[in-house]
Amino acid sequence: MAPTSGVLIAARLVEGLGAALIVPGSLALLQQSYPAPAERSRAFGLWGSMAGVAASAGPLLGGLLVTTVGWRWVFFINLPVGCACLLLTLRHVSASARRTDRPVDWPAQCALIATVALLTTVLNEAGRRGWTDPLILSGAGLCLLSAAAFVLRERLAGTPVLPLRLLRSRPMSGAAAIGLLFNFAFYGMIFTASLYFQHHRGLTALRTGLALFPAVAMTMFASVLSGRLARRTGHRPLVVTGMLLGAAGLAGWAAAGSRPDYLLLVGPMMAAGFGTSFALTGATATVMSAAPDAYSGTASALFNTTRQIGSAAGVALGGSLLAAAAGFTTGLRTSMAIGAAAYLTAAALAFFCVPPKGHRPAAG
Repeated sequence: MAPTSGVLIAARLVEGLGAALIVPGSLALLQQSYPAPAERSRAFGLWGSMAGVAASAGPLLGGLLVTTVGWRWVFFINLPVGCACLLLTLRHVSASARRTDRPVDWPAQCALIATVALLTTVLNEAGRRGWTDPLILSGAGLCLLSAAAFVLRERLAGTPVLPLRLLRSRPMSGAAAIGLLFNFAFYGMIFTASLYFQHHRGLTALRTGLALFPAVAMTMFASVLSGRLARRTGHRPLVVTGMLLGAAGLAGWAAAGSRPDYLLLVGPMMAAGFGTSFALTGATATVMSAAPDAYSGTASALFNTTRQIGSAAGVALGGSLLAAAAGFTTGLRTSMAIGAAAYLTAAALAFFCVPPKGHRPAAG
């Protein structure tokens, strides 16, 4: 119903606040409902698969709505879905224990919001203004200051948002970093590929959704598959394999040439989509298992915050590279190469940070 773009942006901020409340809570509730590791892995796999179904339907349904009844229906269509989710939650999800001894640490929350906002802004504007622009350098400096303020506040706070001792757990901090890296690579690829198909190849929104379908369709079953395989192999080989597949996919796109045939891009997109979702269950289970039960919500929030930071950074950097003076095609291939490097880094982290089968990591 937004009459202006400013109202639309404000409404999107409120929507983002709702998502920030929903996603960490959903993982914490799953951890509470499924205490056995095998059941929990299957539950996390199903959770990831449902996210894959949504990701697969989004581009196609969004393109169809935009090209027929208009962009506002991209938002309207979510209202009945939200009502159904609310009713299902009230009817079937049991309440978790309240922790009145841990109030919200508003200074730390504000410092973290400022850090993420400044980081995203710097990456968004660097391509247009240049990395040496005074505003870009000032924004980067303020980003570092706000990050330092967050760390300082967490050291001094009686009830910190994120107890820093939890980050001394290699599985927790490593898996959170893996989530950041694979979201950075995957959503950077989706964003730059959608711009490539629309603006460089002249496809409509609907046809762009169809073109991206091979990437997002793989996420529908890769999470469930990894959740089932984890009982036999453990999470480490699955996360490493997924990240290597993602790296191969984006490296293949980067090497495909300046104007490759679409069929040459299907394999790389499928590899990136499958690899990312294949690793999601293992990374999620690693973070959640590394946290004490009292901090399951904190662990979930950490994992999903780092993933969203990765998504925002990947989209922002991809857009910045596309807008750079080197040219659209060069920027696209550079973005894919950087994404491949991010996947490879995540694979190395998984090898050292994700515990082997049968090992239950201890937090902090």
